[in-house]
Amino acid sequence: MAAAAALSMQAAAEQVVRIGAAHFPPYTIRPEKGEDTGLLPELAAALNAAQHDYKFVLVPTSIPRRFRDLEQGRIDMAIFENPDWGWERIAHQAVDMKLEDAEIFVARKAEGRDQTYFNDFDGKRLALFSGYHYAFAQFNADPAYLAKNFNATLTYSHDSNLLMVLRGRTDIALVTRSYLSDFLARNPNEARQLLVSERIDQVYRHYALLRPAAPITAVRFDQLLANLRDSGQMLKIFQPYRIAVTSPLTESSVAGKQNLEAP
Repeated sequence: MAAAAALSMQAAAEQVVRIGAAHFPPYTIRPEKGEDTGLLPELAAALNAAQHDYKFVLVPTSIPRRFRDLEQGRIDMAIFENPDWGWERIAHQAVDMKLEDAEIFVARKAEGRDQTYFNDFDGKRLALFSGYHYAFAQFNADPAYLAKNFNATLTYSHDSNLLMVLRGRTDIALVTRSYLSDFLARNPNEARQLLVSERIDQVYRHYALLRPAAPITAVRFDQLLANLRDSGQMLKIFQPYRIAVTSPLTESSVAGKQNLEAP
């Protein structure tokens, strides 16, 4: 009875922090369908296991809706974000997660095709992930703008975009380095048919964005992430996907610099 009472008091003392979960593979995969997969659930579980002051829970949202959800207080935190991705007018506190990913161009291998193929997009068809902000497009995520200026097809699936490249329906797809590394490992036959660019569209410097009235402060959340880095949990979660976990002192990458070229 004493143990049960202690657990009840502990649960009552925990403050719930609601993290927005939008489909962003491999970070979050179809949360709106109740699929508890991806790197965000792993991170939330690690945060919950490491302390008992806060309970981090995932609240399904979407890439377009997450701005409104944070502003209206439906969620307390948007994660794996960047302050430049449309957050300028929304009050928030930013926490540098010291995680880096990248956006990479991918095409189908063909006779005589080399890295110069990625130098320009004139006459080429692009496959993009709907809602993403791309550097080559000046971070304008408007579908009409992308379709008109870059002959872009937008989907909600990296797999679909890569398959369109393989089948000749589009010429170039942009894929996050983390997702591409997983795709190449899962699909060795398709991997041998792909040409991966040395050119990088952008490096993602991931931040957590907290609403001003969130139950946890930016300083405290930064401390919790530092504890996970010190314990090796951040490496355990992110290194398999070649997401760079950087040192707060040197900012040197300890993961994510491997060559992604298919064999």
